[in-house]
Amino acid sequence: MESGAAGLVPGRFPFPYAPYRIQEQFMEALYGALEAGRVGIFESPTGTGKSLSLICGALSWLRDWEEKRRQEEERLLALGAGGQEAPSPQQARPGSADTAGQPDWVTAFVQKKEERDVVNRLKEEQIRRKKREDRLEKIQHNVQLKYAAKRKRCEEDEAKRLLQLSKEALSQGAGESALDQLDHSEEELILAEYESDDEKKMVSGLEEGDDLEEEHVTKIYYCSRTHSQLSQFVHEVKKSPFGKNIRLVSLGSRQNLCVNEEVRHLGALQLINDRCMEMQKNKHEKKSNEENEGKKRRVSRAMCPFYSFEQMQFLRDEVLVEVKDIEQLVSLGRETKACPYYGSRFAIPAAQLVVLPYQMLLHEPTRNAAGIKLKDQVVIIDEAHNLIDTITCIHSAEVSGSQLCCAHSQLLQYMERYRKHLKAKNLMYIKQILYLLEQFVAMLGGNVNQNPGCQAVSQTGTVLKSINDFLFQSQTDNINLFKVQRYCEKSLISRKVLALRFHGQQCSNAVSHLQFEMEDAAADGELVFSIVFCKQTVLVILAFVWQLLGFVERYGGPASAVKTSKENQKLTGLQDFLLTLQQGSDKESEFKHPLLPKLLASPIFGPAGTPQSPPVEAEHDQLRTSSPLMQIEGFLSALTNANQDGRVILNRQGTVGQSSLKFLLLNPAVHFAKVVEECRAVIIAGGTMQPVADFREQLLCRAGVDPARIVEFSCGHVIPPENILPIILCSGPSNQQLEFTYQTRDLPQMMDETGRILYNLCNVIPGGVVCFFPSYEYEKQVYRHWEKTGLLSRLASKKKVIVQPGQLIFQEPKKANQVEQVLVEYAKCIKVSRQSSGSVEGQRCCSQTGGQMTGALLLSVVGGKMSEGINFSDDLGRCVIMVGMPYPNMRSPELQEKMTWLDKTMPRASGQAPSRVLIENLCMKAVNQSIGRAIRHQKDFASILLLDHRYTRPAIFNKLPQWIRERTQVKPAFGSAFAELRKSKAKDKLPGFVCSQFHRGKLDTL
Repeated sequence: MESGAAGLVPGRFPFPYAPYRIQEQFMEALYGALEAGRVGIFESPTGTGKSLSLICGALSWLRDWEEKRRQEEERLLALGAGGQEAPSPQQARPGSADTAGQPDWVTAFVQKKEERDVVNRLKEEQIRRKKREDRLEKIQHNVQLKYAAKRKRCEEDEAKRLLQLSKEALSQGAGESALDQLDHSEEELILAEYESDDEKKMVSGLEEGDDLEEEHVTKIYYCSRTHSQLSQFVHEVKKSPFGKNIRLVSLGSRQNLCVNEEVRHLGALQLINDRCMEMQKNKHEKKSNEENEGKKRRVSRAMCPFYSFEQMQFLRDEVLVEVKDIEQLVSLGRETKACPYYGSRFAIPAAQLVVLPYQMLLHEPTRNAAGIKLKDQVVIIDEAHNLIDTITCIHSAEVSGSQLCCAHSQLLQYMERYRKHLKAKNLMYIKQILYLLEQFVAMLGGNVNQNPGCQAVSQTGTVLKSINDFLFQSQTDNINLFKVQRYCEKSLISRKVLALRFHGQQCSNAVSHLQFEMEDAAADGELVFSIVFCKQTVLVILAFVWQLLGFVERYGGPASAVKTSKENQKLTGLQDFLLTLQQGSDKESEFKHPLLPKLLASPIFGPAGTPQSPPVEAEHDQLRTSSPLMQIEGFLSALTNANQDGRVILNRQGTVGQSSLKFLLLNPAVHFAKVVEECRAVIIAGGTMQPVADFREQLLCRAGVDPARIVEFSCGHVIPPENILPIILCSGPSNQQLEFTYQTRDLPQMMDETGRILYNLCNVIPGGVVCFFPSYEYEKQVYRHWEKTGLLSRLASKKKVIVQPGQLIFQEPKKANQVEQVLVEYAKCIKVSRQSSGSVEGQRCCSQTGGQMTGALLLSVVGGKMSEGINFSDDLGRCVIMVGMPYPNMRSPELQEKMTWLDKTMPRASGQAPSRVLIENLCMKAVNQSIGRAIRHQKDFASILLLDHRYTRPAIFNKLPQWIRERTQVKPAFGSAFAELRKSKAKDKLPGFVCSQFHRGKLDTL
């Protein structure tokens, strides 16, 4: 980053345009928090330019910080060069604890040595920094150097192509013997990959090169929830004044960054991770064998061609030279034939801004594996309104009974298969894991030696236990889970089990291929001889297949094997082939084999003689984790939490396979403590952070943060006051008091009153109206009631669109792949309605409804897919309606345990029990997220209606966002609220058809 503005006064920041006053205030507060090393909670409503404020404020501080560091280094180096005393960070002072009782000459010697060490360290840092900057500058400006690696790759591709042509020519002219000779000689030499000493160090795990030892510069870690949000942030960085000079690197998962098509097609994240690690392991073992045997070997097909240290270094430099998002990283990886996943990690030490998802920062093992060092760095967590829930989810774990039984089966057969090759300590730990799995299944009321799908559970229900009680009752308290966890990490036992599963698949495919060949032989009339000649050979293969298939598929179940419909067809053909062999064996007893009926009766073919396959979902075949032992490792790791910080939930369902064990984290602060402890400053930011009491009390203070270190900042909105009309409505058109409690919301009169309110609002409000219900169940209940009473058809006359036959009003779908379709149709209907006064399509639409449509009505659910991340800007959301108060389900055992834990561990606040505060905060966070969907920019305008008189209570009202709270009107009766809405909408400059409707809008009590 350029440092030309070293003398910039804090509070004056480079910006792509003239910033709003609230943006200046935001950047000043952010600069001050970073400079003072604070933990800040920052709230800036969506549409106020929060991302740009974060970028310009934080990077301005980083620029000034780097300049001050350089000036200090130059001063110290100048003092050292002049022979003067340069103060060291930890000077030994006479009389201090370190030098007490020491002679003066010893004290002076120690001080001089520390001063020399400081100067030497600064010189080394200066040399490394200069070397890095020179390298990046050459890459940026020297086109010949930039494309040297590309030319080398083209030459290698050309050599491979010529080799393939020569092989084809030899196979046609000289026969197979010449081709074989080429395969064993020239091909090995040409495809052998040259590796420098640095590559060998990388493969062997050494860290002796300058590039691997590069120290981390002061940087900012920016994290958000989704990859799309991170990409948007990167685009904002590009548009900022810092976009051309900042060294930025985007981190992501293998699922997003992998460029190896063989791995990408696996789909599931866990499978991609497993396959990637296996291919790396193959490469490391191959290089080790080459060194030990002193031979050149061909590169195995199981090695990843993109895992090249030289190419990843090139990709690293390209990333640091120019800002790139995830998509550009993937394109660069394909172009350079380098792994973007690891190449981007190599760029972390020299990067000034690292962009990464939540999980990578908040999960310590993932953080360490990525090479992220938080010491004295800055962390900015954006979209942090659900930070507590995210930490809780990341560090919770759940395993099903099927996974436990399948893992036990796999591990037991692994031990039996390789018992003679395993050392005593390996056997000891494997037996401990097997015992743990047995006892865990027993806690669910089952037996690991039986099929979990067939074992009925005598006592169903949900039981919560402390960690210690669970371990005592399962009789596993005598096992050191910390050692077991460490053994699983170091030995990679789950990956070894997974690798054997791949071998089983290959053997199964080989037998299927043999079966297809014999079918072809039967078609040619050759089966009579072939089936007798091949029986014994085939049965030997089947014995091996049975052993391998049984190894991983003993019980089937949700986590056993990854089968697709294509693999299911293979099993059908294999079963037919086995039945043919069995019938032949009955006639010729000398060919009978005891494994044949056993294999046909195995669970892989199902009880009815048909191959089993996982249930196919409506969206797509679900690709699932193939190694349940990895899920078990996560659960064992969760059990190492302190007893008071979590609970174990035993969820016993109809069968053992359907039952599950879940670890619930109660204290997320224990996993956030290291972040705030190591970092120089932590900023928690979001568009809607209210209420902030949860962040302060549950997260920061419990993580050991001094309350004096916590700062809060909340700014207003850039829209004019008249552009938003928030109303708390206490009663409906028929004077029915609005109170949507569990006891009253199901009453017909409450649902009728809700319909009357919506009908009257749709009569005067143009464009889109978004109505949020507390749950999917209640939304469906109200929808069905309106259908019966005819109110739905009256609503459709004003806000109508046909999505599917019989569907008149837009409803939020539960499936993610249907959300986009609903939103497109919703927007299309609004657009047609705006043009209805002059367009043929609009006139036809009006004639169908018997009147003029004014837009569309979308029924949504709080906490659903449309309450977060979807922007209902402009005509898409001219009014947002919140029906009732979306309190969480009080009957949830997890929530009840959380409430009990809070009451025991936290003090009462303002006379309220902590559990009550939690419930209100969860409710209001959901409300604030939903009603914030409407106003998205400065010129936007909308109305917000809160349908429940309980919103007027001070404890609830004060938890609304400040910029909404200041403009909220309380209306005891619907008439005054309706008049206020008409008055507000009459001021808005809207299309003619809308304005013509306002003066005809009448209060309708139906």
